[in-house]
Amino acid sequence: GEDAAWTALFSGFARAEGIEVVVGLLERDQANPEKVANVVLHFDRSGTLLHRYLKIHLFDVELPDGTAYAESDTNVPGCEPVVGQVAEVLCGFAVCYDLRFPELFRAQSGQGARVVFVPAAFTALTGRDHWEVLLRARAIENQVFVAAANQVGPYGGDKTSYGHSMIIDPWGEILAQAPGLEAEEREGFVSATLDFEHQDRIREQIPCLQHRRAAITFPPRRH
Repeated sequence: GEDAAWTALFSGFARAEGIEVVVGLLERDQANPEKVANVVLHFDRSGTLLHRYLKIHLFDVELPDGTAYAESDTNVPGCEPVVGQVAEVLCGFAVCYDLRFPELFRAQSGQGARVVFVPAAFTALTGRDHWEVLLRARAIENQVFVAAANQVGPYGGDKTSYGHSMIIDPWGEILAQAPGLEAEEREGFVSATLDFEHQDRIREQIPCLQHRRAAITFPPRRH
């Protein structure tokens, strides 16, 4: 089917170019063909599929004016974070709306992730205010590199993606950034060299990952 064709395409690309590929895709859900799964796939240099992450958080909202958006009507949610080696570096995976849930990124850094990949279709409306600041926050608080690939331009009928794909270092510095909606040439790619010794120095200077208190609870409320 179409899903198999896309998987074969990226598997073949990884094998032909001798590179590892991390890509975000929509797959038809096998148990419920009327719904899709928003996934991240990781292929190694031989084209073998090593990791598959299924987006955990779905965006459902009903606004006071009656406007409703229910991603759960069309998407199947995942339930497990994924951390695995990409090019011999421990990495985590997230998708779009997952970006608003810091506990997912915290769980991945707690498992040793040094990089988190975030494919997305982050909208123009929220992207202007939240895309960069959330990506930089996730990088800073978890002391990880974040590589976020965002669609740009119209998609899905009435939606528009913000663009501005970017790579961010563990200090929150933007190493590379692609154009966004405002650019005449919107589509493109970015690249950056990840300095893991720099990451180690940051983690030594501010050892917050060692200072985490996992079990933080509120005392019982007094009535």
